[in-house]
Amino acid sequence: MAKYKVGYLIGSLSSTSINRLLAKALVRVAPEELEMVEIPIRDLPLYSQDYDEDFPPVARAFKEAIGEVDALLFVTPEYNRSIPGGLKNAIDWATRPWGRNSFTRKPSAIIGASPGSIGTALAQAQLRNVLCFCNSPLLNTVEAYVQFQPGLIKDDGQVTNEKTETFLRNYMKEFHTFIVRVLTVLPKEP
Repeated sequence: MAKYKVGYLIGSLSSTSINRLLAKALVRVAPEELEMVEIPIRDLPLYSQDYDEDFPPVARAFKEAIGEVDALLFVTPEYNRSIPGGLKNAIDWATRPWGRNSFTRKPSAIIGASPGSIGTALAQAQLRNVLCFCNSPLLNTVEAYVQFQPGLIKDDGQVTNEKTETFLRNYMKEFHTFIVRVLTVLPKEP
């Protein structure tokens, strides 16, 4: 049974983020074929083209971490009906300098939680546009907008609502199937 390493990026920089809880839940329900690892974005400075000749160590480590995974999962909130600034900054680092895009041919998926009834639909739509431009094949057949309520996910990632847990488990199974499909057609470059 092939194992795939999935890096996940949490769009919120807050240590108490509901999307951090969602990420814990996704790690917990992921199929055993998926090894889940967080790729932190918190310490990245604001991207500037001035860095293109010599990335700071934290940005080099970030790009290396992306290079070491087979696929990416974006777990993001929605800020002002858009992608959080920290996540957009991380994407800019990952895709620069021009011609060294770390997302090229890397299977990806997007999910997010919000207290609002439309979840993170607008941020996800914008993130889909960005990732399509970045040549990252996207899981599109399952969209996942989680309306978060207090107590839905415990601090250890346990989901307290059976329907939500089943949905998240199925989402991760679909993501696994998608990763296998993409990497069969577009094998990871050495």
